[in-house]
Amino acid sequence: MNDASGGARTKVGREQLLEVAAAIFFEQGYAATRIDDIIERTGGSKRNIYSEFGNKEGLFAAIVSQHAGRALSALAIDNLAGQSLRETLTTFGHRLIDIYMSPALLGVYRIAITECARFPDLVRRFYDLGPGRAGATLAEVLVAAQDRDEIRTGDCAMAGDHFVGMIRGNLHLQVMLGLREPPDAAEREALVASVVDIFLDGAEYRDTARGR
Repeated sequence: MNDASGGARTKVGREQLLEVAAAIFFEQGYAATRIDDIIERTGGSKRNIYSEFGNKEGLFAAIVSQHAGRALSALAIDNLAGQSLRETLTTFGHRLIDIYMSPALLGVYRIAITECARFPDLVRRFYDLGPGRAGATLAEVLVAAQDRDEIRTGDCAMAGDHFVGMIRGNLHLQVMLGLREPPDAAEREALVASVVDIFLDGAEYRDTARGR
């Protein structure tokens, strides 16, 4: 991977190393993964890995930060001017389900759960840049909608977390546990539409005992 010709090739080598290392971490788990496993698959060297990342923990930290950053960029709400709140929530919902069901994020989630005691700061960073930011971003959208008298809600931060939780739901847990495959495009479409409808319109509860 060392290259005397300059930065572009070095950067490509680093990205390839992160990609291969992530695949091995996700396949084997953090504890079972050895630097030698990564070297065997990449053809690199221990010197290259240690000089770039310090050690196995540093390599794993770089993988988590990379995927958290990708999740954060995908959740940015821009170029949505002129859309209704329903359209914005639908767009955001699709981005969320795609992120949650991506192989990379599923892999990070699985390792984060098992290694949270070993990497508390890293897990916090991943949460703040990924799942935590999702609710915060949506809260900003809901505050703006509330200011326009488009909706009425007491706590936009809580409402944003509710929306994120509805998108994730038991489906994410089932996929995480290997109980089923990630949903296909039709399932995702139906899920997001249902969540948006319930979030905006409620369950239309009727108290039959009171004749409502």
